[in-house]
Amino acid sequence: MAPFATRTRRFPPKASPHARQINGSTFEDNCMLEPNLFRQRKRARSEQHSDQQRETPPSTKRRKASPCNETPAAFWDKLSKNSLTKRALRELDKRNIQAVPSASHTLQKQLSIASERGEANYLRSHDPRILKAFSRHGGPDLSDLRSFPEPAHITKHTMSASRSSTRSRQRDSASASTRPTTNTTRTKSTGVYDRDFQQHLVDHHVYPDAYEHPDGTMPAEPNNWEHLQHILAQSRPSLSPSRFSNQDFKKFKQADAHATKEKQVSELVIPIIEGTIEDARCRSGGIPFSNLDPLTDGMLKPGNPDVYYGARPEQLSREIRNELSGHIIPSTQHDLPMAPNFFLAAKGPDGSLAVAGRQACYDGALGARGMASLEEYGQGEPHYGTAHTISTIYHGGTLKMYTSHLTQPNSAEASPKYHMTQINTWGMTGNADTFRQGARAYRNARDWTKKRRDDLIRQANEKAALAEIETTPDEADASPALSFVTAASDTEAYTMSQESRTTLIEGSNALGIFEESDSSVETVADTRVAAKHSNKRKRRSTNAESEAQLRAD
Repeated sequence: MAPFATRTRRFPPKASPHARQINGSTFEDNCMLEPNLFRQRKRARSEQHSDQQRETPPSTKRRKASPCNETPAAFWDKLSKNSLTKRALRELDKRNIQAVPSASHTLQKQLSIASERGEANYLRSHDPRILKAFSRHGGPDLSDLRSFPEPAHITKHTMSASRSSTRSRQRDSASASTRPTTNTTRTKSTGVYDRDFQQHLVDHHVYPDAYEHPDGTMPAEPNNWEHLQHILAQSRPSLSPSRFSNQDFKKFKQADAHATKEKQVSELVIPIIEGTIEDARCRSGGIPFSNLDPLTDGMLKPGNPDVYYGARPEQLSREIRNELSGHIIPSTQHDLPMAPNFFLAAKGPDGSLAVAGRQACYDGALGARGMASLEEYGQGEPHYGTAHTISTIYHGGTLKMYTSHLTQPNSAEASPKYHMTQINTWGMTGNADTFRQGARAYRNARDWTKKRRDDLIRQANEKAALAEIETTPDEADASPALSFVTAASDTEAYTMSQESRTTLIEGSNALGIFEESDSSVETVADTRVAAKHSNKRKRRSTNAESEAQLRAD
């Protein structure tokens, strides 16, 4: 059997593994072509985008922010104790830079000399083993680097990075980034979020609750402490179990649990505690007290309570409002409540209780000063030691209440002392009974402060009215001639009216009646010589005689 014949199969010429033939032409495969084209297109797009960025002016939103606001140096100099805060460290760095302006010039000079001598490449060319031995003996002399200021460009980069990481805590950075950059330096006052805020208040005789003086003494309670405790404990029908049931308490507890932000607490939780408000125009909040005079030395931000109660502006005389504006008119918007003496600081679950305490202490002192000014205007001097102001804090389901009162200063030129005293604390979310107790104390305190405020306003108005009466002279005693002229003028008016009425009624006998009335007018006019009305009498007499002559003809 013959062997099978072998067939030789002809294949097309072996092409490249990444090539193919189409209509007799060889093309590269897409697996190599597409990546190269993609890289070329990406490079072209990036170059085009960079060109557009060079041509397009930067947006105003991405402009470099203006220099951050800085606390005045006087604020740090006047503090009796400095806390270790970021702002304090920035102030220290700033002063260190200003204290050694020549250190940078000294180091630059030494570097230039070293470069001229060829010492700049010493570390690169020397044997590392010798460098190790050199370092074991202490290394180079770095005394010239002490107190050397950090380079400006590194400082700006570091501070901008730190500001961007804490932008959520600094509310002013967002608005500052949209303002045009200027070369002017702006100062920033210290607020309640700074730990040095409380020390600043203490240095100016504004003491928080339970403050102990260096000699170990504690501030005394207000003179009306027992009376205030009795007022807060009075029952309120709106909080009886029949009107505020356990189901209502569960709704309050649920609202408190769902309020995760400060605004939600103010809008959903606080209204349940406050209940019905008699006069909504006496309530406000979230308004900076920018119109009030500084409580200390002007280094603090204006007070800004979450809720405050005051009086209507029209309740107080305009003259008193103008005179005591810096103590009782909190805002330049004059239709807002004035003379506030009841405050509330509300914080969310993530809010700081320490911040709320500083805010309540500050707001209470502002309110106590306003009440003392009204009391001094109406009674001659304030009653030191008597409380007229209440401050409250709501945080994490707990309600705290404080009084604020003044004590007499050490000397005549010194400012009075302000003391904050805690009344009580209530766990509002514990059970229905504790809620009723806290809400009852809150509402009674609000009504009590209104009564104290209205009484002081009434006394001030009465004194202002009495002073106006005493300064206004009696018209009869001040000018007898004026009283006589007034009486004569009344007689003249009455006589002329009689003359006109007689002429209209009796037209046929007008001549005789007119002559009679004319003679009566002349008789009255003769008695007014002292009043200097002779010219009027002559003109009236002449006109009457002329008219009588014409009628006779």
